[in-house]
Amino acid sequence: MIFPAIDLQEGKSVRLFQGDFSKKTLVNKDPLDQAQDINQRGIHQLHLVDLDGAKVGKPQNLTTIKNIRAHFEGLIELGGGVRNFAQLERYFELGLNRLIIGSAALKNPVFVKKALAQYGNEKIVIGVDGADGKVATNGWLEQSETTMKNLITEMQIAGARHFVVTDVARDGAMQGANTELLVDLKKTFPACNIIASGGIRDINDIKDLTKKGINDIIVGKALYEGRLTLEEIAEVERNVS
Repeated sequence: MIFPAIDLQEGKSVRLFQGDFSKKTLVNKDPLDQAQDINQRGIHQLHLVDLDGAKVGKPQNLTTIKNIRAHFEGLIELGGGVRNFAQLERYFELGLNRLIIGSAALKNPVFVKKALAQYGNEKIVIGVDGADGKVATNGWLEQSETTMKNLITEMQIAGARHFVVTDVARDGAMQGANTELLVDLKKTFPACNIIASGGIRDINDIKDLTKKGINDIIVGKALYEGRLTLEEIAEVERNVS
């Protein structure tokens, strides 16, 4: 699946450069309108990020998220600030399909293991963000010494199957995905679904990744700069199905 991304900040859709909150571009003042447009083009999966939530550790764009869920037909996954059971329950009650846990996977693995046990690995997705093969947390504001492979290993043992992998240095930089990293992780963890995020430039990048066995891909900046179209994404989806 190809997931168009909508990053939420203060109720608006924005894009950051390499996760830097000071380097943002307004995409759409009305994320609901943006989500409905995606739906109307025949795309039925959406990747939401609560940027404010990622920064402070709790949901900050609930009204917007609720409105999008009420009007979008298809699968919605969300990440950003998901760090306890109350938040999980609240989002699942809204009707979200998958929740991405990032920082808590590193900082509170017991919580994540319990979440996987309770909700299953189709609803709980692990976000593995970082640079130079090491994991970043708290909206990418902090860099840890834990390697991506060590985190994935621990989470796989706990039952996780889906991993959103983002090379922070590539995010919003339009330099292409870190294919070497993604393919290496796919080979190391063949039973896992490695989801590519960050750096996708155009439809050729998507085709290249799918040829290499990376079938789930998140796209953002390329879409909003016109280098990739919703029609191209819908065509890829039709060919897969």
